[in-house]
Parts: sequence; C-alpha cells; structure tokens
Amino acid sequence: MRPFPVRDLMTDGMPPGVESLIHPYTGHVNEFRPIRDGKEPGLTAVLECESGAVFVKAEPNHGWRRESLLREKLVTPLAGPLSAQLLWDAEDGEWIALGFEMLDGRPADFSPGSADLPVVRELVDEIGAVRPPQAARDWTETRWDRFLSDQSEAELLRGDALLHADLHQENVIVGAGRAWVVDWGWPTRGAGFIDPASIVVQLVAAGHSPAAAESWGAGCAAWRDANPAGIDVFAAATVRMWREMADRRPDRQGRRAFAEAAEAWARHRGVTVAPQASPLA
Repeated sequence: MRPFPVRDLMTDGMPPGVESLIHPYTGHVNEFRPIRDGKEPGLTAVLECESGAVFVKAEPNHGWRRESLLREKLVTPLAGPLSAQLLWDAEDGEWIALGFEMLDGRPADFSPGSADLPVVRELVDEIGAVRPPQAARDWTETRWDRFLSDQSEAELLRGDALLHADLHQENVIVGAGRAWVVDWGWPTRGAGFIDPASIVVQLVAAGHSPAAAESWGAGCAAWRDANPAGIDVFAAATVRMWREMADRRPDRQGRRAFAEAAEAWARHRGVTVAPQASPLA
C-alpha cells in the first residue's frame, strides 16, 4: 500500500542543495516522488534511496518554515509511537530537513460507519496525554483569534494541552493493527477540545449528522472536560473562518462544503453566526 497519495515517479527535480545535505543519510537517491505540487519552495517527498525508502520534509532554513520543522523535530520524539519515527535531521545555511520512517498504511476514513472512527478518537486522546515540551510555553494557539466576535473570547481557546492543530484524514494513517498521526509541522498549546472539535466539522462534511459528529467528539477525554462556552466560541469562529476561505476561493467547492458543515454544527449547538459576520482585523 502507498502510505501517502503521491504523484508519478520522478527521477529528477529535487533541489540540489537538499540532495547534497541529506546524502550522508540516504546515499544515492534512486527515485524521487514529490507529494506537494511544487509551487512552494520546500520539499515533501518519498525517496527511494540506497539506504531504503524514507519520507523527507525540507524547507528553506529561515523564518516560519524553519520554525515549523524545528517544532516537528522537537515534538515527534515526544509523541513516540503516535508518530512516524524521526530517523535523522540535517541542516546547513540554506536548508533544514527531516527524514522519517515509511509507514505501511492508508489515510483514515471519516465516512459514517467507518471502523477508523474509534481509532481516530483513541489517537486524539493519546495526543491530549502528551506533555507539551518546555518550548511550547510560547506556542499559544491563536489561529482562530481573528475569527472571534470579541477578543475577550480568546481566553476560552487557551489552555495547556498539546495540539496537533492540523488533524485531517490525510494526517491520520491507519495500518494493520495500529495507526499514526503525521505532519506535526505546527503543533501549538491551547484548549484540549480544539483537536476533536476540528474533526467534528470534518465528520459533518463527510456525511455525518451534526448530532452524530458531536457524539463522536463528546467521547474524547478533552471534550468531556471542556467548557461548553469555549466549544460554542470555537464553533462560531470556525464558521467565520470557512466562510472567509470559501469566499476567497469560490472555485474550490470543498471549502464551501466545509463552511456549510461548520454552519450545520453551529446550528446544532444553538450557536447563531450572522451571515454578515466578518473576522477581526
């Protein structure tokens, strides 16, 4: 099984600076299968190498791209068996790169009746049990702040839980008898219900009723301990976020579907979000 959806095999196209940086760990690269579309300066690819197959992420070694890989390098070992094993890391003045073990699995299925749903819930609970590293004191989750109706609501999204903050079907890999969470590129610290609540919207988009999706979320440990007012604030902010994203790219129907899913979930919770609501500057 392919562990990730990848494009056709390629034998060239890898930035020369990355190839020379990782050569001590990979040896000669026989096949290069990029996953991203090539519009970004970084590299996410499956490499078939002298030393075997490896999943590589590389970014220019500056700014937020460097910070993202540094966070992933720090958190991946803490996540332990939850994550793909980090095999090596390398950097020079131009690039920073991480090499991960290849996983034998497939993206999780979020559709109604899927046997993956209990597995995903277990993974979410396990993420919530990971103790954030000391560095995470500066990783406050703020991505939803500008979609709040008032900045006083931000405190309801704060917390000390380690958040993956980008959980979706492609980042949950299900194998034979086990599963993993991958792509820890931007972990944060915040209210523990944020990770399961993000999945609830995706479940509605995948065909679950809002009640069924919320029932799944309510089974997560962080949800049971959450302030319901915080979940309401998050639901409203998520509606505003997806509305803005859908309006920005009306050609992407998936964004409109997520906006509608977020709206359906908010209505289920009795949360009203005015159509004209706009994010704070």
